[in-house]
Amino acid sequence: MTRSAAREIAIQLGFSVAGTGQEPAAAVDAFFEPEHYASLAGEGDIYGEKPSKRDLQFILDSVTGVTERRAELDGYIGTYAKGWRPERISRSAAAILRQAMFEVLYMPDVPDAAAMDEAVELAKGYEEPDVVAFINGVLGGFYRGEVAHTDEPAPTEQADG
Repeated sequence: MTRSAAREIAIQLGFSVAGTGQEPAAAVDAFFEPEHYASLAGEGDIYGEKPSKRDLQFILDSVTGVTERRAELDGYIGTYAKGWRPERISRSAAAILRQAMFEVLYMPDVPDAAAMDEAVELAKGYEEPDVVAFINGVLGGFYRGEVAHTDEPAPTEQADG
């Protein structure tokens, strides 16, 4: 399984946990129960391969960390979502943003550029272009404001979107 696929599954599980209140470990265990996971194979390429122990740990760490730090991550979204009311931000966009911000802040083995660039790319499969641009802008502001502390452009800021 690629890291991109593991990241997308982590976002999906984070989205589910945020909506249901299920415990992250229970959600991950249920999702990867062999019969259930095998039933997903026809739904997309990301389910074609079983996760390695490393991928499974990344997914569990992500879902758990995003869940535990949701209030903090939502605070960052609120700070950098200029011109967007909270109710206008879709649940999937919020899940993508939370995942990318969590990786940047709390997963030092994941390059910041990879976390943010892949978040923007994943958003293209779930959201309209204006929301993708919004995600790109929020992550760029977040990176400059919370991580880089410079005027350098953030890794996600793509000229042609």
